[in-house]
Amino acid sequence: MDIATVSGLFLVIVAIIGSILSGGDITAFIDIPSTLVVGLGVIGGTLIKWPMEVVKNLVAVIMKTIFFTPADPKETIEEISTLAETARRESIFALEKVEVDDAFLKKAMMLAADNRPPEVIKAILQLEIDALEDRHGVGIDVLDGVGADGPAFGMIGTLIGLVIMLQNLSDQAAIGPAMAVALLTTFYGAVLANAFALPMKNKVKFRSSREVLKMNIIVAGTLGIVAGENPRLIKEKLSAFLPPSQRGEEEATE
Repeated sequence: MDIATVSGLFLVIVAIIGSILSGGDITAFIDIPSTLVVGLGVIGGTLIKWPMEVVKNLVAVIMKTIFFTPADPKETIEEISTLAETARRESIFALEKVEVDDAFLKKAMMLAADNRPPEVIKAILQLEIDALEDRHGVGIDVLDGVGADGPAFGMIGTLIGLVIMLQNLSDQAAIGPAMAVALLTTFYGAVLANAFALPMKNKVKFRSSREVLKMNIIVAGTLGIVAGENPRLIKEKLSAFLPPSQRGEEEATE
């Protein structure tokens, strides 16, 4: 579970509800027509922009911002170093029998054990990376669209409320409450965009970049193994993917 996402959502909810309760009644911020304009409007706009199979995956994309095991590049480098030692001590063909949990690393080791040319291995693995970036990119774009549509439909709801209010100017006592309801749709849209959709989009984008980083480490390590490089040299080369603070003690003190 991503503690940062859960903590952030909790703090956002506490901040919004706390501000409301400190100055008024929370029931004043509940309006069904405003909710329908923003909620159904955003859903409808998303369905217009994207095919159904993409929209259905949106929940899965959102859940990945909470329930996600982050990629650990340093751990990946250690595992590749161990595999390189196995290939050097026994043979590159021994990699086929080594148990590897990560599917992408397993595929890379199988390609290496099959004695494929380095350029073929790199091309095949790069296709996997490109496909992953495309899949994640769609989820990021959908969340970005929700973030843009929320305030837009909030403004539409506000305009609808203002039109209705202007048609009833004869009732002076109803103008204040009508204006409050009209502004609620803008409030709902802003909360949807800035408290949920856009932050989640950024988290998915970050997680995707870390996953791609790990895959690039695997590609570089696999090519080093195929080239017969020393396991220590491979580890040193792969450490370049890490920030100085996460590298070896000698580099971290430089």
